[in-house]
Amino acid sequence: MSSDNYDAELELIKQRKLLELQRRLEEEQRRREQLAAEARKREILRAILTPKARERLSNLKLVRPELASLVEDQLIVLAQSGRVPVPISDEVVKELLAELYSRTRRDYRIRIKEK
Repeated sequence: MSSDNYDAELELIKQRKLLELQRRLEEEQRRREQLAAEARKREILRAILTPKARERLSNLKLVRPELASLVEDQLIVLAQSGRVPVPISDEVVKELLAELYSRTRRDYRIRIKEK
């Protein structure tokens, strides 16, 4: 009987190890795909942006990475659809950032009511 318990425990341990290995492999695959997509994105941006525009985006990425990623994606779509001339200049990036800022800008007002 104890041999059956031992075999069952051993089988359970093997299954856990197998599941852990599969999870690690899936994570590694996702990480590789993410790195490859990021590399493709960098290459596309390098091809469609002027050096000053790339510098502006890298500065923006330091301050607001989520906004920089959004702008990069939008620039890629605009360039691939032919809606902006390639290479995209710093002025076009500035205009796009100003437009996004005006759309997402919030005015904060603090009112103090005296009683």
